[in-house]
Amino acid sequence: MKVYLDYAATKPVKKEVFEAMESYFKQEFGNPSSIHSFGRKARQAVDESRATIANFLGAKNSEIIFTASGSESDNLAIKGVIGAVKISKPHIITSQIEHHAVSKTCEALEKNGVAVTYLKPNVEGIIEPEKIKKAIQPNTVLVSIMYVNNEIGTIQGVREIGKLIEKENKNRKQRIYFHTDAVQATEFLPMNVDFLHIDMLTIAGHKIGAPKGIGLLYVREGTPIIPMVHGGEQERGMRAGTENVAYIVGLAKAIELIQNSELKIKNVKKLRNYFIEKIQKKISEVHLNGSKENRTPNNANLYFKYIEGESIVLSLDLEGVACSTGSACTSQSLEPSHVIMAVYSDPFRAAGSVRFSLGEQTTRQELDFAIKKIKEMVARLRKISPYNKESK
Repeated sequence: MKVYLDYAATKPVKKEVFEAMESYFKQEFGNPSSIHSFGRKARQAVDESRATIANFLGAKNSEIIFTASGSESDNLAIKGVIGAVKISKPHIITSQIEHHAVSKTCEALEKNGVAVTYLKPNVEGIIEPEKIKKAIQPNTVLVSIMYVNNEIGTIQGVREIGKLIEKENKNRKQRIYFHTDAVQATEFLPMNVDFLHIDMLTIAGHKIGAPKGIGLLYVREGTPIIPMVHGGEQERGMRAGTENVAYIVGLAKAIELIQNSELKIKNVKKLRNYFIEKIQKKISEVHLNGSKENRTPNNANLYFKYIEGESIVLSLDLEGVACSTGSACTSQSLEPSHVIMAVYSDPFRAAGSVRFSLGEQTTRQELDFAIKKIKEMVARLRKISPYNKESK
């Protein structure tokens, strides 16, 4: 049996999504910038897709910018605002547990004179809004806090943070703009941009059943932002390059499909809880990373004491079970998880943690198979573990 428990890294393209896309590879292949009938057909598909997505977010069509990935969207949001706001030494507030698309972008900007505050999460992996309030300075122009952490699945109080920033802006000359990376939240949580009180929001297609290679950035009207890719007037001049029509159609279809999915979410959460309970019952000294309650329904990030997470992942892969040690974007790095380190300040925990993430296709039979293999692997690996069990 093959069991895939890495849906937080990527999901398969849904059947309905592929079917919606197919004709735009073959019959309707026109360039949406062309004025002939082929081009107009492609332009119609892009416009209709944009409208579908805008409706999902409670946004205007003109506020949706299509990109090639969540990482590109994060870069555009952060670099775009910093480049557009003309003040000396602008200040960004973010967290120590952001996806590298945010944290590495902020680090790059620091080298060019931008000030950045990286907030530490609490013991549940949550960034408390009060910490953001205390970090605000006269030159603060941007706050970027992810909606859901990609490794430990904790849900941040984005709505509360947004309302806090709106309140602060009433008494400020320099407005603060609020961006959230919602890549891991899109399928499970409220996404209305007015409800969330945000100015910019990132989505990635391959996390919700669309293909890899398509993402978007929502930018609230009036938010100052400059493009990162020049060379054409596509996306209202904000992102040059011929639109990827088929993938845009696929993204819109995937977003259409995740609406009204409460039953699916409830089922995934039930299976996730079953998985965690069985693992902790059958295997000693296994601890859940992050908040038990305030997390997405598909995430189970577990710390197996005395073993390296990488060894578990590799061993399970040989047995047909796919999981990860954290973010897919850092899976080839030998560095311990920056998220686990920020929350727990424990290199053993960072090295010994594994992320299991479920999808709507996951079955109890698959989980039972995975639990059996995990138990076997942990027992074997602990026997040969170099860790001193007396010290941890």
